Amino acid sequence: MTIIKDIRAFTVDSSNKSTDYVSQPKGHWITDTLVANPMAIYPEYRGSRTSWGIGVLGPVVVEVELENGVIGVGMSTAGPPGCWLIENHLKQFAIGQNVTNVELIWDQMWRASIGYGRKGITIHAISAIDLAIWDAMGRDAGKPVYELLGGPLRSPLPLYATSPAAASVKKQGFQGVKIPLPYGPASGQDGLKKNVSLFEEVRGLVGDHFDIMIDCYMALSVEYVIQLVKALRPFNIRWLEEPLMPDDYVGYSELKKRLPQTLISTGEHEYTRYGFAQLLECGIDILQPDLTWCGGMTEVRRITSMAASRDVPVIPHGSGVYSWHHQVSFPNTPFAEFLMLSPEGDIATPQFGSLFTNEPLPENGKLLLSDAPGFGLELNKEGLDLVRPFEQ
Repeated sequence: MTIIKDIRAFTVDSSNKSTDYVSQPKGHWITDTLVANPMAIYPEYRGSRTSWGIGVLGPVVVEVELENGVIGVGMSTAGPPGCWLIENHLKQFAIGQNVTNVELIWDQMWRASIGYGRKGITIHAISAIDLAIWDAMGRDAGKPVYELLGGPLRSPLPLYATSPAAASVKKQGFQGVKIPLPYGPASGQDGLKKNVSLFEEVRGLVGDHFDIMIDCYMALSVEYVIQLVKALRPFNIRWLEEPLMPDDYVGYSELKKRLPQTLISTGEHEYTRYGFAQLLECGIDILQPDLTWCGGMTEVRRITSMAASRDVPVIPHGSGVYSWHHQVSFPNTPFAEFLMLSPEGDIATPQFGSLFTNEPLPENGKLLLSDAPGFGLELNKEGLDLVRPFEQ
């Protein structure tokens, strides 16, 4: 039995601009290219994701220290508010517990925060703690997290890339490319035509036998999706991702009724198994939880098992190496996402920027995880200005 001694929550000094995908130089493809988004109905917020505050909270980094000195690290994007919740409430349910008691710790954090949580910042904070506990548990046992989950089913792990540089992605060996949709309903029929022209061009660049997915980023309506799908049929799109606002379960049910042959994926902005159970009831074809947001490894295990009962694949959004340990470990987690974070989206760089010193990178479009204990990540303490804003 190894007991959790302490939990510490940090933010990263705001002057550091390379710790997550939204803290990028001006002109970066992921923030400053035209992309359909929930705020695109307002013209002044259409041109850049950063214009309306995406990433405003910044990262939260959690250290879980065991009595034997082992330290595990987890992270999310809850920023200073998440730090406050962790330091002033949530950590009390983990300190003094055996590090292997992940189910008990998670359930107590969840139940104790129901009055103010259930989604958003609270679950982000729980996710960061949970991932840090899994990291500490693996380090304490001398095993990678994927071994704690039952061992790898696939190695190396196949990847698709999220990037605007489709031809470059194909040359690098990825199995497919996911491209953000530039225009939403507010851009009218002219925007729809431009969307179609883009994916006609992409299909011409990559050929017929390469997966193309579309990230719609919660920007569309049911009727617009139906128009878009019909217009894009000649280009064999593999799936349409997150087309509606995350709580529009009625809309998702309507989409699946009217477009039964179109694969719809979503879940990036969904939280806990309860939300994902609703998505399954809607008939969603692919679930996409983010491990740093949906409740961590403890909760995504439940989501994955629930999806497996309906033969629904789970292909998480982002979350880097945390999701990769998950993806190699379950039958219904066939491949993973890799977000191309170079300015033009053509070079594979670490998913968490400079937060860690040793993130694994793909080779030939696949990812080989090491057998290092825990998640195998080393926090870049010397290269970052970590701030503990609510130290008790």
